[in-house]
Amino acid sequence: MVTEILPVRRVNELQVQSPEQAWLIESIWGHAAVGMIGGPPKCCKSWFGLDMAVSVASQTPCLDRFPVKQSGPVLIFLAEDALSSVRTRIEALCSHRHIHVDALNLYVITASALRLDLGRDQQRLKATLDALKPRFLLLDPLIRLHRLDENSAADISNLLGFVREIQRAHDMAVALVHHASKKRHAQPGQALRGSSDLHAFGDSNAYLMPRNDNILLTIEHRTAKPPEPMQIKLISEDPGIYLALASSDNPHNPLPDRIISLLSNENRPLTQTIMRNHLRVNNQHLSQTLNRLLQQGCIFRTKGGWVNKDGGETCCLNS
Repeated sequence: MVTEILPVRRVNELQVQSPEQAWLIESIWGHAAVGMIGGPPKCCKSWFGLDMAVSVASQTPCLDRFPVKQSGPVLIFLAEDALSSVRTRIEALCSHRHIHVDALNLYVITASALRLDLGRDQQRLKATLDALKPRFLLLDPLIRLHRLDENSAADISNLLGFVREIQRAHDMAVALVHHASKKRHAQPGQALRGSSDLHAFGDSNAYLMPRNDNILLTIEHRTAKPPEPMQIKLISEDPGIYLALASSDNPHNPLPDRIISLLSNENRPLTQTIMRNHLRVNNQHLSQTLNRLLQQGCIFRTKGGWVNKDGGETCCLNS
């Protein structure tokens, strides 16, 4: 009997990846990357995972700053949250982005439990992925997805091997939310509970740690330069609850203040496209805010674009 050989290709026959194809969410998560969202309890790990999920499902910027490069269906499982709580969280994020939950391309696994170490649940998950073909899969938290010994390299290796298998079979990105200790380590990933394979496994990883009144977000990538660590915070205001950058390079300011500040600093007319790219906000949200500022007389629209009230061009509201 002839043994079947493995499929191979010459290296020059492999697909060339364009820069646009390298990212799921620019700077935050790679295309078809698997990895961990890690941190101690009460550090907004689930909120960050949901922010990513809503971003990919709606093609709106993650954290209001990082653009989604490949949008599509999203599948999530939050093992520690009631389904009504999951909906409430997602609706809060949608309200902030001025998108309706009915239009969101996001699916929630409603099973009471999902065990990635059991063959039956593995097959059910594979069948679900075959049906939905998601671009992004969020599983939260890892400890509720198995009954293995997290300190056993053999057990964890088999579990992560299955995750890698479904990622490759479906060409999708996967994020596993996992707990970490509060102890400080040389690298944030070393604080993840359990086998060191959990840290080594990720193509993209995100770590959240308390930092004064904020949360320090650190990103790792296997094959790309990560962004500088940034501080974020959970904001509760009308409309919605959401995560926002709190770092000095992009402080959390109300959008009207950010628009006026941008126009004042540029001292020239700016088109809405330029403003959207600079502010990294949803286009509909930007349009609504610009119109409110226009009605209040804070800014004006000229033939060349938007200017603040001290702008020098002739006002042309109908242009």
